[in-house]
Amino acid sequence: MWLQKLVICFLIISIVEIIVLCDTPPEIKLQRAQLIKKHLKRLKKVDGAIKLVGGAGEFEGNVEILHDGTWGAICDDEWDVTEAKIICKQLGYSGENAVPTANSYFGPAKRKFWMDNVYCDNTDTEITNCRFDGWGQHDCTPTEAAGVICEKPEDILKKQAPRHTSNMIRLPKNMKVRLTNGRVKTEGRVEIKIQDEWEVVCGDGWSLLESLVVCKTLDMGFASDAMQTNYFGGNLTKQSLANIKCIGNEKSLKECMYDEHSVGQCESTDVAAVSCTQTLADLSIDHYELMRSAHLEDRQMFYLQCAMEENCVATTAYEIQKENPAWHLDSRRLLKFTAKIFNAGNADFRPAIPKHLWEWHMCHMHYHSMEVFATFDIYDGKGQRVAEGHKASFCLEDNQCLPGVAPKYACANYGDQGISVNCSDIYKYTVDCQWVDITDLKPGVYTMKVAVNPEFKVAEMTFENNAAVCDFHYTEYYGTVTNCSVQRP
Repeated sequence: MWLQKLVICFLIISIVEIIVLCDTPPEIKLQRAQLIKKHLKRLKKVDGAIKLVGGAGEFEGNVEILHDGTWGAICDDEWDVTEAKIICKQLGYSGENAVPTANSYFGPAKRKFWMDNVYCDNTDTEITNCRFDGWGQHDCTPTEAAGVICEKPEDILKKQAPRHTSNMIRLPKNMKVRLTNGRVKTEGRVEIKIQDEWEVVCGDGWSLLESLVVCKTLDMGFASDAMQTNYFGGNLTKQSLANIKCIGNEKSLKECMYDEHSVGQCESTDVAAVSCTQTLADLSIDHYELMRSAHLEDRQMFYLQCAMEENCVATTAYEIQKENPAWHLDSRRLLKFTAKIFNAGNADFRPAIPKHLWEWHMCHMHYHSMEVFATFDIYDGKGQRVAEGHKASFCLEDNQCLPGVAPKYACANYGDQGISVNCSDIYKYTVDCQWVDITDLKPGVYTMKVAVNPEFKVAEMTFENNAAVCDFHYTEYYGTVTNCSVQRP
């Protein structure tokens, strides 16, 4: 009898809920539906749900996203603080202290890559609202997983800096370094000796910057490859150092930093390994050509359609394209300039990915051999980025060489791409995307930064000459780029 009463009660409650739902205004229904969808995403049950994996807590880790019922990773190409803030806000944090991580900082990606070249702006509320190459379209390896460090839940009110910045200390001065188990003496796993035993180094987050310093420390030239692998053997222990970070210009590994609270806490079983070489490329940007060629141009959006396919204009242009049927009649103000990149090394500069993986772009009728070859950013007086541009490698070729040097690389007819020693690849201001869209910028004094190979994806002798940092004076009628200096990206 009690069971029948219970069933009747449930029926009455359900009928009342249906009646209430039918009487609910449409806008309230929509709000409830959005709220339910939001909760489902937090429960990681619907497309677009995200989670962090490999970190010390739920506040940090490599980013994974759910799509088509399957979890996948996000590649670190073009991954920066803008994307990190969106991820952290999506997870319920303020995003104020969000820190982006790259190079599989929290361990190699264990799943397929769903997203690559994610390009967001501050108006996006979810990572899936951002522009990217398309679901599953990528050219990334497991060591290129993107991640974030958000605020710890207990530190949200305290507004403390993320743990990895406060716990970083310099490596011991009595430390010794060696490479072991390589096929030749210039390669192998990295081992460090601080007291009595040699210990391997955790591979999580290991990059070309750290490898470059290791090769310098051992007087073996330059790093041609940085690996997170078990290929060279070695077992991690409770004494294995983790999260070693170098700028890349240090003379010895002793000058680099590591996270003292992460010792012995590697998320994967991979160890850090290096391959050194005496011959390597060295790209250098011609900052004088940048200053000579910089100028403003107002260009109708009708002529920017190919460039828009490659995210080469500001976000507002895409909003106009969606909302205004006559969008092609609008104009954008572009700061255009020529970028002349010289190879001052003793080996050719070649793309990071093999030729068969180059992407054909129908609109511009060329192959992309690198995801991000150059970035163009403008900062205000507070150091906040207020405008940006980027350039996928339309093609890498020898446009101009020193006397006596014959050009080797040419893009025509699916030709080999690269920059020969003592040759320059020149992107003139007449080429699509060789600009920064400053349409939304107010007149004022800014800092402009142009960087090549900005993500350190291709090995070089040094990265200290890869960027030009300049003053940008902008008025309603003209813009000038002056006082450029060569720096690191």
